[in-house]
Amino acid sequence: MHGRRLDLVLAELFPDFSRSRLQKWLREERVKVDGLVRRAKDKVVGGEQIQLHAPVEREVEDQPEEIPLDIAYSDDSIVVLNKPAGMVVHPAAGNRQGTILNALLHHFPEIAAVPRAGIVHRLDKDTSGLLVVARTLEAQANLVAQLQKRTVTREYDAVVLGQVISGDTIEAPMGRHPTERKRMAVRVDGREAITHFRVVERFRAHTHLRVSLETGRTHQIRVHLAHIHFPIVGDPVYGGRVRIPARALPELVTMLRTFPRQALHASKLALIHPASGKHMQWRAPLPGDIRTLLECLREDTEAQDQDFE
Repeated sequence: MHGRRLDLVLAELFPDFSRSRLQKWLREERVKVDGLVRRAKDKVVGGEQIQLHAPVEREVEDQPEEIPLDIAYSDDSIVVLNKPAGMVVHPAAGNRQGTILNALLHHFPEIAAVPRAGIVHRLDKDTSGLLVVARTLEAQANLVAQLQKRTVTREYDAVVLGQVISGDTIEAPMGRHPTERKRMAVRVDGREAITHFRVVERFRAHTHLRVSLETGRTHQIRVHLAHIHFPIVGDPVYGGRVRIPARALPELVTMLRTFPRQALHASKLALIHPASGKHMQWRAPLPGDIRTLLECLREDTEAQDQDFE
């Protein structure tokens, strides 16, 4: 390691911690080289002794709340949750309480020592499904690296407006909407965003899709599907007005007009376990509201087919 920067050396010697955390400890003078405090850019000679003082600190100031969680899997390193629709993942303005993070702090108190309570990726408030959380700093660094390397597989079920002919890949960069800052949009100057999808079932005027993410931009699936003119049913931001198929059964009309959220569910999650190195995967069945929507669409399609026979 002769001649290399100290921060790069630390990243290699302590791979269980993220580079940003090691940089923070350097700034806080928690790293000593032969007993002396050094800067991140200082070079090492080789043969020095490095001491890292890394006490467990509370990283999250939010309060624990006794909120039930649907836990699909848990061990000393990770927790996999099946998030219900309508629940916010991380506290923010207007949603300081009742979040997944508040619930995690109650069920797993030690997670307060992990940044963002171990939450390494998110689901929108009204998207249901699987979410992985790190219980340790080591697991967090590992999962973040996996997300960057795209070794985490995330698969979703979506019900969209329109008849999709076949599966495809959407490659369209994304960024903040130029005038509406709470919205995302496809932009030439945006960050890379890649979404794959295939058809599960077609109805008269809707399609059930299986969607997988190669990147993980905010609102990516919702924005990409709306961009190719197949918006998700019930999406209040990107879905546009409610459109009812001609001669639709009354049950379907009611369902489409009252569906309370975007019909999007994170149904599969696969990753390499941070501690064991074993490939693991989980599936979450479709929640009741999306199952009922699909049943209404199926019955409507079958009724129309019978009318033509």
